[in-house]
Amino acid sequence: MTVRTAPDIGSVQGILRLGNAYCEAQALLTAVELGLFTALHKAPGTERDVRDRLALDGRGLRDLLALLAGLGLLEEEGGRYRNSEGADRHLVSGMPGYVGGSLLGAKANLYPLWNGLTETLRTGRPQAEADGFDAMLGDPAELRRYVRMMEGALRPLVPELLKAVDWPAHRSVLDVGGCAGDLVGRLVADHPALTGHVFDLPQMKAPFDERMAALGLSGRTVFHAGDFFRDPLPRADVLVFGHVLHNWSPGRREILMRKAFEAVNPGGVLLVHDRMLTEGGAGGGADVDGLVASLIMALVTEEGSEYGVGELTALAEAAGFASTSCRPLAENETLVLCRKS
Repeated sequence: MTVRTAPDIGSVQGILRLGNAYCEAQALLTAVELGLFTALHKAPGTERDVRDRLALDGRGLRDLLALLAGLGLLEEEGGRYRNSEGADRHLVSGMPGYVGGSLLGAKANLYPLWNGLTETLRTGRPQAEADGFDAMLGDPAELRRYVRMMEGALRPLVPELLKAVDWPAHRSVLDVGGCAGDLVGRLVADHPALTGHVFDLPQMKAPFDERMAALGLSGRTVFHAGDFFRDPLPRADVLVFGHVLHNWSPGRREILMRKAFEAVNPGGVLLVHDRMLTEGGAGGGADVDGLVASLIMALVTEEGSEYGVGELTALAEAAGFASTSCRPLAENETLVLCRKS
């Protein structure tokens, strides 16, 4: 895992810039929300072109474009703006590498909650509404936004997950909390002998069915509706916990690891990936990305937090897994493989 250090705070200017970093973040999030990078994908444009393409008033647009160029998201030449390579690859809607769904979900759902971090630290209570998740599940528009956010968070990880195990050696895979089935769909498409399963709440079945139909995989994937604390997990050769365990307390993580052990077929493997904390705490060289992710869990869940590889391997051993290994899955994501005899 790459550990990112905080900006230089050796001067008052550095401290003030860190305190106002939300401004630059909002510039990016707003550009994604407006569809600015998508509008510039086919052809560069002037400030006026962008205004007309996006039906904007124009006030502040010149500064926004210049700021995005200063941040390296746009390139400017002769008054015409084009996407930078990274922005064109990851911020254009419909492109394979698009992560805008995750950013838009953060803008709508996470960004407002950070203003309540002080209260969470004082009371221990999250800032998300107690019934907010249930309300989201019952609102089709919000459910679609949630699915897009989960898809955006998963998409950068898929290439490495496709190499995580020898998939042709297995016959079935179960993604627990697999939402619309993006990972399972990709695996089944690449490995026709593999049967894909997703276990998630009943409200996720409609998005799952829609996604599988769009991929032409309706007959090769199965959705299992349930609650993973209340219901048994379907058996499979490979089971995946992706961005699942950080939602829960250590005690509940232990329950889920034991249920996973029961569900994995002999000779199979459990894949766990999260933004796991770098061991060693918050001293010099602190794991900034992991600590931010852990604070998000405090803001949005009743008991969740990020955790270290050491905690997870101890839970895996206690559950009965024969061995574990870990490796980076992305710059700020860790994958742990728990193998069953």
